[in-house]
Amino acid sequence: MFLDILPLKNHTARLTRVYGDEPCVALPASIPGPEGGTLSITELGDYCFSEKPRSLPRADETCRYELSPDGTCTLVRAFGRDLTGRRGRYDLDFGEGPAAPEELHPVCGNFVEEVSLPDSLPVIGSCAFYNCRKLRRLGVGAGDLIVGSDVFLNCFALTDLILRAGPEEKTGLFSLVNNITEAVRALFWLPGEERPRAGLWYPAYWEDVEESPAHILLHTFSGQGYHYRQCFLEGKVLSAEYDAIFPDGHAAEDQGVVSMLCFDRLRWPWNLTEKAKAPYREFLTAHTGLVLQRLLKARDNDGVKDLLALDVMDAAAFAEGAELAAKADNPEAAALLADAEYKKRGAAPKKRRYDFDF
Repeated sequence: MFLDILPLKNHTARLTRVYGDEPCVALPASIPGPEGGTLSITELGDYCFSEKPRSLPRADETCRYELSPDGTCTLVRAFGRDLTGRRGRYDLDFGEGPAAPEELHPVCGNFVEEVSLPDSLPVIGSCAFYNCRKLRRLGVGAGDLIVGSDVFLNCFALTDLILRAGPEEKTGLFSLVNNITEAVRALFWLPGEERPRAGLWYPAYWEDVEESPAHILLHTFSGQGYHYRQCFLEGKVLSAEYDAIFPDGHAAEDQGVVSMLCFDRLRWPWNLTEKAKAPYREFLTAHTGLVLQRLLKARDNDGVKDLLALDVMDAAAFAEGAELAAKADNPEAAALLADAEYKKRGAAPKKRRYDFDF
């Protein structure tokens, strides 16, 4: 993988472009400085992962680094000057002459699927992921985030934001979800831990703008997703306010997303009170099939185990689950469901029988 870097003041740097042959990239927090020392990557440049970037800095303003699989970062070009003696291999920019046979293409547009940003990065430039239609996961660290405009425009596949922080910590989640109008899930997942500490869904919402006869623009918002996105204070999630939204009703929402919201809130119950738990369980009990459809499609059998552990399935739900598992050709999930149903039947109190024959 290759990185184009624009050095900034105070030993910081802006990432302007990434090249490679893998759609999933994890960016380093720091790189060797061209004049010694190290540079912290603190900014993601405008249009960095867009297929058609605009106003990229000139080659004589940037440095190019090669990032090896073991994490070693090597400076291969400094301000237009090749440092390798193999010029053709590192001329990856479009418009700089004929492409070398071994040229790697930019990690951008419909090619990029997953990006993990370093903890050192607090700034995401405008349109950084513009038209990345296959981007499905973005990882960020704790702390504030300054996010430009239209960062996730047309990122229709983006479903998961991975925050390497505890759910009680200050993060940039508010800035991220308020740049995404489609449904998205935030997973608070600390490095080295097997499971997230919390999973919070932010359903889709729609903004309508109307002009009144007095030429005043009136903004209206449709969908509970807008209200969920306001449950923050100084960068921290307000769990009580988040949970208070659910009982207001979700008839107009995507029922699959609402079902997953309930499921994730229950299986990772950070700050979840008994009072708030009840409406989630009630809705999930009535819609376990919608959750199973998503889990089986993703072949997430660990998720199936989590659903069974919540004990929200009755006989009809087990029958539906068996049918869904068969259609998904997932024998492991089918076995999990059958075993759980058998144990639940065995644990149920048996009715007493009386014989009145003399």
